[in-house]
Amino acid sequence: MTAGKIAVVATQLIVVVGGSPLLVGLTRKVRSRLEGRIGPSVVQPWRDLRKLLRKERIAPVGSSWVFGLAPLVVVATTLLVAAAAPFASTRSPLGQVGDLFAVVYLLLSGTVFLALAGLDPGTAFGGMGASREMTIAAVAEPTILLAVFALSIPARSSNLARIVTATLATPHRALSVESLLALAAFAVVLVAEAGRLPVDNPNTHLELTMIHEAMVLEYAGPDLALVELGAAMRLTVLLGLVASLFIPWGIATTTAAVQVALGAVAFAAKVAVGAVIVATFEVFVAKLRLFRVPELLAASFVLAFLAVTASFFLT
Repeated sequence: MTAGKIAVVATQLIVVVGGSPLLVGLTRKVRSRLEGRIGPSVVQPWRDLRKLLRKERIAPVGSSWVFGLAPLVVVATTLLVAAAAPFASTRSPLGQVGDLFAVVYLLLSGTVFLALAGLDPGTAFGGMGASREMTIAAVAEPTILLAVFALSIPARSSNLARIVTATLATPHRALSVESLLALAAFAVVLVAEAGRLPVDNPNTHLELTMIHEAMVLEYAGPDLALVELGAAMRLTVLLGLVASLFIPWGIATTTAAVQVALGAVAFAAKVAVGAVIVATFEVFVAKLRLFRVPELLAASFVLAFLAVTASFFLT
């Protein structure tokens, strides 16, 4: 493990951890502007996290160790994905960990622990949110698996760095049928996994519409700060996977400091553009009824399956 490769991991972690709250602030700012409001500052999420970290940790009566462990698991698994995925460079020392199956199940581990934490206090809202979250995850995670698997077939590897390298070597694959189908499927799942409209509304506390917010209602203080940071990093990582796998240009293929820095800038720019697109889309759509969400996710699964089929027959 060389100093250059360690620098790649450090750069990706700094960009993801430092930029995730800013990304959430950017989405709020864009939505506010499109709705005719001034809106909060882009750095407001960082101020909120600072305020929460100064408060006392409070746990519900009767909750177990799962309740306190879940925020740490959510943050830790997302950090591991951020370190292993080819965001700024394809030469991460954790590149072997950045396998398609490992990344998907790391993200799923955070989802499962947060759902268990929602059930742990025994409240009605927590159980409702956990049930809804697992219903979504049961379809969303296999869709991510299939969508990226469609890209791994031409690359002959499920390693994300090798998929990116193969796309950089043959740029026309980015506009192939299987790539476009996989992108469409991944885009739908991104909205669901990040808890955005039309699947979920991160700005609501209405009982009938809550999914993510219902699971974290009992959290306060530093624990809530970790949950909010984990959710922001999850949005950044998902947008980063889309940017790296489907629009890989700008990613460094060496550990040279200048190229890694340029790769980090390109990554931040692509993720910011993706956040603006997501926020703009949210302004013009309404939240789906809960029982229509599985239909939307099933459609994305079909698109991912078609992408895999096209990869087998067209490559």
